[in-house]
Amino acid sequence: MQDYKENSRRAFDRQAPTYDTASFGSHARGLYPILLSQLAQLPRRRVLDVGCGTGELLRMVGERFPETTRTGLDLSAEMLSVARHKLGEGVELVQGDAERLPFADGAFDVVLCCDSFHHYPNPRVVLAQFARVLQPGGILLLGECTAPAGVRAVTNLLLPLSREGDVRIYSARELAELLSTAFHGAECRRAGPTALVAWGVK
Repeated sequence: MQDYKENSRRAFDRQAPTYDTASFGSHARGLYPILLSQLAQLPRRRVLDVGCGTGELLRMVGERFPETTRTGLDLSAEMLSVARHKLGEGVELVQGDAERLPFADGAFDVVLCCDSFHHYPNPRVVLAQFARVLQPGGILLLGECTAPAGVRAVTNLLLPLSREGDVRIYSARELAELLSTAFHGAECRRAGPTALVAWGVK
């Protein structure tokens, strides 16, 4: 059985120098404006981005919502190195595991997770951690990749052979059902042929 976390870390360490411009980062870049539009409607004094990568979404959050306190967590040291260079001193960036978030209970108003959820081998554990670090009434806002049913089924059969750390590609229904294990009012909608946006309330 592959070590999904280690494979993810290695893959993103390799991709870090060019992630913001290369094709393998294009799906995440397409989700950023969608998540920002959703974030504009929420209380957002304290925002955590889990799987923050190069910090590009956090940069955009700060540009659009300068009053927001921003924190990012990622497994990849190289991704965080790019993020630190980009964001400077105004953002807390932490190397860590989404299954063991190193933050206090109720520390955030919003948790963002953009295009990294399909890398998590224990998604229910991760969702419980997201809920733990949110204050009561806090919001999880999640952007993910997807595919038509047939393509998704074949992809999920082949993913165990991959060495990029991808675990599973979800349908909208699967993602909403997962979120409902840790959040109230969990919903998920299509945001294009290969994109999902999901949310839930603690």
